[in-house]
Amino acid sequence: MDYRLAFAATLLLCATVRTLPAQASQPVVENAWQVGTPIVTYYAGPPMSDGVARQMAEGGFNVVWCGESDLDLLQRHGLRGMLHDGLLRPATLDSAEERERLDALIARVCKHPALYSYFITDEPSAAAFPGLGQLVAYLRQRDPGRMAYINLFPTYANNQQLGTTGDTVTAYGEHLRQYLDVVKPALVSYDHYQFMVGHDTQQYFLNLQMIREAARSRGLPFLNIVQACSWAPQVRVPVADELRYLVYTTLAYGAEGISYYVYSAANHKGGMRNDDGTPTAIYEAVKPLNPEFVAIATQLQPLQSLAVYHTAMKEPGCLPLPADVAFRPETETDAGAERGLLLGYFGTGSTVTHVLVVNLDYRAGTTADIVGPAALALYDAATGKWSGTDSSRASLRLPPGGGILVRSQ
Repeated sequence: MDYRLAFAATLLLCATVRTLPAQASQPVVENAWQVGTPIVTYYAGPPMSDGVARQMAEGGFNVVWCGESDLDLLQRHGLRGMLHDGLLRPATLDSAEERERLDALIARVCKHPALYSYFITDEPSAAAFPGLGQLVAYLRQRDPGRMAYINLFPTYANNQQLGTTGDTVTAYGEHLRQYLDVVKPALVSYDHYQFMVGHDTQQYFLNLQMIREAARSRGLPFLNIVQACSWAPQVRVPVADELRYLVYTTLAYGAEGISYYVYSAANHKGGMRNDDGTPTAIYEAVKPLNPEFVAIATQLQPLQSLAVYHTAMKEPGCLPLPADVAFRPETETDAGAERGLLLGYFGTGSTVTHVLVVNLDYRAGTTADIVGPAALALYDAATGKWSGTDSSRASLRLPPGGGILVRSQ
């Protein structure tokens, strides 16, 4: 659903709750925000201008950083704004004067159809969750149709950063549990960057799996912030096929949003925009991928993410393909080479109706013959059209890091 279609209902809710006294005892307001069009955004970018907004829209980005004064500009370019403001912090609630200023800000911006979310913070420790939970609840009472956005640490954060203890899975799992219980977010967002010079780190799929399971347990959408730059000598700048791999693996795990680190920032190589404002090679690489992400995620939004399996990858978090799945590679050879295939299964209840098949080799294309429970149809993400077949078997030609969505007819 496009955000404009929900504007009237959101405005009514906004007008109802924003006039409540700041310190009055207020009932819990249920979250009215919905993802709508699947999210394509970024972390860190240039100040907003007409040229920046146009470049972002042409690149397939649909949620962008903004200040209050940028909202009209975003509306002209069909963009949704994530509002950044110094008042959007838990400490604001401790001051009657600042709380009044926050209320005034919300009263002004919640009427604007280009406003999509409020940016709160990045990578908080669990110790910050109580204050963040109070702020999220406060914003939800006054503008329930907008999301309060918080981004979480990756699995490789240490215990001190997470504010929890134990090994990686234990500490990170507890971090997620506390976040969901205390903050009660509308969306789960996290970042994970694995492309080093000469190798990849080994927790990318573990992080995806843990976030997927946590989000599913609460019926929440999630967003993955992926690597689109280098910020240190040991970190490599991804190339086009690696970016395709990031987009399609994110989709296969059921995400409804993707974000790139970074759009542009000082002392970062890569990103989307050069210092002179011209687009980079990475921008050109994601320009066709972003509409594909939106197209496939839109197809999957009415469904549930039921399972995710790997045919060959044995990194932490990678679950092996069972023998009795509804869609599967026809032969062992079709399961791919060393990295193999990733299969994300979607449907309703316990019935699988769709599978997203992803080639995990981002250096070479492959062909996989997939067998399903009935005649199959293939989705062309570039055109947004399904093409049916007369067979329960389909031969998929997968580009490096790419995927194809398949369904039974």
